[in-house]
Amino acid sequence: MKFDGDYAMTIGGKAVTGSATFDVVNPATEAVIAQAPDATRAELDAAVDAARAAFPGWAATPIDDRRAALNALGDAILANIDGLKRLLTAEQGKPHGDAESEIGGAGMWLKGAATLDLPVTVNEDSAERYSETRHVPIGVVGAIAPWNFPMILAMFKVGPALLAGNALVLKPSPFTPLTTLKFGEIAAGILPPGVLNVVTGGDALGPWITGHPGIDKVSFTGSTATGRRVMQSASATLKRVTLELGGNDPAIVMPDVDVAKVAEELFWAAFRNNGQICIATKRMYVHTDIYDELKAAIVAYAKTVRIGDGAEQGTQIGPINNKPQYDRVLDLIGDAKDRGYSFLIGGEQRDAPGYFIPVTIIDNPPEDSRIVQEEQFGPVLPLIRFDDLDDVIAKANATEFGLGASVWSADEDRALAVARRIASGTVWINETQHLTPLAAFGGMKQSGLGVEGGREGLLEYTNAQTVTRRRS
Repeated sequence: MKFDGDYAMTIGGKAVTGSATFDVVNPATEAVIAQAPDATRAELDAAVDAARAAFPGWAATPIDDRRAALNALGDAILANIDGLKRLLTAEQGKPHGDAESEIGGAGMWLKGAATLDLPVTVNEDSAERYSETRHVPIGVVGAIAPWNFPMILAMFKVGPALLAGNALVLKPSPFTPLTTLKFGEIAAGILPPGVLNVVTGGDALGPWITGHPGIDKVSFTGSTATGRRVMQSASATLKRVTLELGGNDPAIVMPDVDVAKVAEELFWAAFRNNGQICIATKRMYVHTDIYDELKAAIVAYAKTVRIGDGAEQGTQIGPINNKPQYDRVLDLIGDAKDRGYSFLIGGEQRDAPGYFIPVTIIDNPPEDSRIVQEEQFGPVLPLIRFDDLDDVIAKANATEFGLGASVWSADEDRALAVARRIASGTVWINETQHLTPLAAFGGMKQSGLGVEGGREGLLEYTNAQTVTRRRS
């Protein structure tokens, strides 16, 4: 497959270049690297019509055949990993190694999802009647993926939606459309026409999808503010929704940890993918007994990390993906400076092309500061001292978010007791950000509705149907 030149949407199994385009920018250089199709309403209607036409046949396809198609899709992604990773780095900014991990993870996620099964529950089996509940596909799914992990987070939706028997209209972020458009080309050679359609466009396209009467369910990953608008728009036709939204994920580091061992892991818990992960550690509570030692170790490690263009060998952290997010992170840093908080490292802005912000660590800011209370989604981390366990758990839970959290301790039983008191959809012990297609992942409170992954995530793409037969 060619990974340069023209980019086309996939609608009804055919390449559609569209009647308009928009620029795609490399965040490391701020140079325009491609034009992507800017879908019109008519082109979206065509994608929805193609999905609706394909749905009955795909829903009637035996699930084992749908599994085989998912495995073939996964294998095709893995076969094209080199070209896809370079394209992903160019549009998203992450280093080639991280891009390769994402593309590989996307392929393996589809193959993992293919191992799931739809349950059938027998409610009654008596002389009088037989009753069972099965799970049937919803119809046409509008899947909206974000720019931080455009491929693997799209596969979070594509895998279970297709396995359950739905047809899809997939929309990537306008900041990262190119890799997904190439995925559409790959899928067109494997799936029946119309089962998976890929459309791209600017800010208008998302609301057109969420409000489209021909779409039965919306699965969205993105910010909480946008998630609220998605839910409001979907309510007009009572669309089913799955919303994976923002988080202000706490880490609680207990006094018994081996500082030398965990410092590097804790650094990457916050700064992997330049902090642009919904489940990255956003605020790190460190026990006072080890606070000074751990902060020195994390800062020392931070000084060894290379930041630069993801296409350059040796780069470990790339740029912020886009200008709006770059400006938001700079605003948070500016607020911390204005309030006189102590910076252990970073905080400066470089005068050169690219949306680069250095690793920035802030020393024990107040609990009510913006950098503690808001999701930064960038390379800025507050380290916060604590000495009372009940108090720090209360602070960890004192947020509108509840997506992820982590507890770090040499005493795993004690860490488990702490983890069970944290109001987050996922809590890790002595690690973070581990996800699998075999386990449910979702948020509490304002971090979303529903889950992705596991049997629970598969059932998000189905309706429960109970069939009762009275026996003669």
